Amino acid sequence: MKHSITTKKEAWLHAVRLRTLPLALASIFAGSILAAYYGIFRWEILILASLTTIFLQILSNLSNDYGDTVHGADSQEREGPVRAVQSGLITLSEMKRAMYLFGMLSFISGISLIYLALNDWILFSVFLGLGILAIWASVSYTSGGNPYGYVGLGDLSVFLFFGILGVAGTYFLHGLELNWPIFLIGGSLGCFSTAVLNINNIRDIESDQKAGKRSIPVRIGRKAAVNYNWILIVGGYVLLMIFSLSTGTYSGLLSILALAVMIPIGLGVQKAKNPKETDPFLKKMALSTLLWVILLGVGLLLF
Repeated sequence: MKHSITTKKEAWLHAVRLRTLPLALASIFAGSILAAYYGIFRWEILILASLTTIFLQILSNLSNDYGDTVHGADSQEREGPVRAVQSGLITLSEMKRAMYLFGMLSFISGISLIYLALNDWILFSVFLGLGILAIWASVSYTSGGNPYGYVGLGDLSVFLFFGILGVAGTYFLHGLELNWPIFLIGGSLGCFSTAVLNINNIRDIESDQKAGKRSIPVRIGRKAAVNYNWILIVGGYVLLMIFSLSTGTYSGLLSILALAVMIPIGLGVQKAKNPKETDPFLKKMALSTLLWVILLGVGLLLF
């Protein structure tokens, strides 16, 4: 579904892609909810972690706009929402400067976060390395000489950074401890977040094929990609069940209610016949993932 862009302000708002920020914050909220449940929550960690994540997500969005334009995935034939550089209102050099700005902001915010949370230089160095890796992952998804998103590794990156590392890392920064069940929630959220990317890639199969972007749906075909989408949704709930049964935290199962939204999304993606019909389910899956986190929090903290 194309959206016309007529002003530079609109172009920058499209480039930032505000609708992606709730999904980016989901792992921070999930890790913080678990920290509150286990009694190690710190408000300053939540605030700085959220700020760092917002900067990283905007950096990723800008880099995606820049990289897909350079590599040809954002051509006029692309049927998803129009991109900022593609519109002609923002130049490649302007986009690159914005990328440098948000890269620096995310680095400063991230350094502040780990300095506040950690008093051990070894742990500080480990998290600094993870932070630099997160910045690299944000930039290199579709930018650079060998963007990993073009060889089908975007799903793994999203599963790790929006799931496992996002949840476990946030939890650890709150109280400098880790419990193995945290990784189950991280994996569950990682499945749902990967489903969001998968729906995006299902929508863009044709344009990605022409641009040489070998996403998972391009590699396995639309029918298999739809089945993969169901596996991600079901897998997320299987991990939630394992978490609840192994820890006795049955109140967290309140988040199963989000299935009432996710099942219609899965069916909608399955039945969609073109990119225009597929596109609305991308936003719906992102919002339903955030709903899942909110329900998890309500279940764990209020019941």
